[in-house]
Amino acid sequence: MSTISPTGTPSSVLHVQSVPHLLLPFAACADASWLTTLKALPAARIQNFAKLLQGMRLVDTDTQDALSLSPPHERALARLHGLCGNRLPDGLIPWAAWEHEQGSQREPAEETRARHWACVTPCHWLMGHEHASMTDPNDLALSEADSRVLMAAMQVYFEADGIRLHYLAPQRWLAEGEVFKDFPTASLDRVLGRSVNPWLPAGSRGKTLRRLQNEMQMLLYTHPINDARSSQRQLPVNSIWFSGTGDLPEQHTAKQQQLSVPRTLADAALRDDWQAYADAWGVLDAHEAKDLLTQQSAGEVVRLTLCGERTALTFESAPRSLLRRVNQLFKPKPLLGLLETL
Repeated sequence: MSTISPTGTPSSVLHVQSVPHLLLPFAACADASWLTTLKALPAARIQNFAKLLQGMRLVDTDTQDALSLSPPHERALARLHGLCGNRLPDGLIPWAAWEHEQGSQREPAEETRARHWACVTPCHWLMGHEHASMTDPNDLALSEADSRVLMAAMQVYFEADGIRLHYLAPQRWLAEGEVFKDFPTASLDRVLGRSVNPWLPAGSRGKTLRRLQNEMQMLLYTHPINDARSSQRQLPVNSIWFSGTGDLPEQHTAKQQQLSVPRTLADAALRDDWQAYADAWGVLDAHEAKDLLTQQSAGEVVRLTLCGERTALTFESAPRSLLRRVNQLFKPKPLLGLLETL
């Protein structure tokens, strides 16, 4: 399962100190099975994380409501990539504009015109009696050819509302239009596996996007590509999702880091696969955490960001003299205790 997890930075940014940094989306989550899974996890499976945290100090805490449109790991990534300026309005992390700036969609002749962007994801909504929930878009295994055909079929509807579509990848298009200016949208990671209703575009401008979603559902219902997919026992593409709205700040100042953002915990949690979730902690401990611990033991500064559904905590290697003073005053909290605060 994937969402925006950029690992590079635009060429126009100012680079500063490079630091090894491990950022873990869904290190904690709201599902009741999460706590049961973590409590049953043997201490030996997360021993490197425990040792790593003993040599660190907390340097940043970011907490918002669990119903915020932008989850903690995306807020943390936005700051690392310099995408939020001095403030970070909820639901306005400009992933689409950032991807456009980096990609081949840029059209020099139009650079003087203000442009506002969104990501559009072709997806499958599982229709229930009371609500629809979104399945993982990657499960569609949509080919580039089929994706381009579907985008072309939708283009005329979008153009009627002043929106232009740009192909980026089979599961990811970019949309350009005035309707997206300062319009907040929910991250895919907020809605995957859940009812879409609380996360649908809101307000008067949201009506335009909700109408487009409804029109695309009707268009897709009888589209030949879905007929072919049904004959092959594949899930149909029956809806779209808007996300990644927001405008880039005038100046990008990103922290150039050796950044790793593994999605294994997120993938397992969003699928309710708690055995895979426990296994993912073990693999991360044996590899990523062990590598950071080795660097930390060699005297290097390393960072670890643990993200839940409300909070992101960032830790950084601390000088031994400082750690000694801090540990005399405060007993370090165990990993599980930290995760329960997320």
